[in-house]
Amino acid sequence: MPIETRPLTPHIGAVLTGIDARRPQTPAEVAAVEAGMDRHAVLVLPGQDLTDAQQLAFTRNFGPLEEGANSTVRANELRLAPAFADVSNLDKSGAVLARDNKRRMASLGNRLWHSDASFRAVPARYSLLSGRIVTTEAGNTEFADMRAAYDALDAATQAEVEDLVCEHSLIYSRQQLGFTEFLPDERVSMKPVLQRLVRKHPVTGRKSLYLSAHIGAIVGWPRPEAMAFIRDLMEHATQPAFVYVHRWTKHDLVIWDNRTTMHRVRRFDDLTIVRDMRRTTTRSDGPTVVQQAA
Repeated sequence: MPIETRPLTPHIGAVLTGIDARRPQTPAEVAAVEAGMDRHAVLVLPGQDLTDAQQLAFTRNFGPLEEGANSTVRANELRLAPAFADVSNLDKSGAVLARDNKRRMASLGNRLWHSDASFRAVPARYSLLSGRIVTTEAGNTEFADMRAAYDALDAATQAEVEDLVCEHSLIYSRQQLGFTEFLPDERVSMKPVLQRLVRKHPVTGRKSLYLSAHIGAIVGWPRPEAMAFIRDLMEHATQPAFVYVHRWTKHDLVIWDNRTTMHRVRRFDDLTIVRDMRRTTTRSDGPTVVQQAA
């Protein structure tokens, strides 16, 4: 079966067919996926009934795995292997999380526009999300094209953002929702890291905004002014013209490039409806900016 892509919007997203993620990939198949990602930033691979081992093997084609993806979950509470981000609403026993469960509270941050692992010194490259049990009435995932958002800025704003550096932390994004229950060791491990506000794609050379709910400061700016500016950029970058809305079907595998997109999940009845989504993530080649000494 030939590998084909069908664009989903003028800017972002395409359906990719002709790839079976359950089996080993040839170099040509890996190159086809990467080329599709460079062009579309989000790829939807339908009908991928994956085991955890198969998802991990497929993910490794695109770089080193990000370990410890569940940054707000204790090791003894993990439902999945450490290389997975468990974005389900299930606890270790398979029961739906209670309304006041700490992991549920922290996971509500996924409803904010963000880029995965922007709070790490070496941020994420690709995320691969497998829909094992999906919600069809709600719980859509929205993706915003940060390349198109950058292109649409006026020249003065492009010049203003060019050399800005932001602080990113999980604490910043969770505090937006009133979640402050971080243990002392978590506050140490989640200390802010620095990221450039404008990134240049290593293959296409195209520039994009590197925005995320994890941003809590701009280096050298008063915090209120910085956050007002970031809010303006967020509103600009997530206007409908730049967004693809993915409505999940069971066994969809969706891949996105965190260097050029933001995403968020939409609200659903997570207290009664089971949603089992499993994300694997690869790391970028290096940091976007030299980090400050600890």
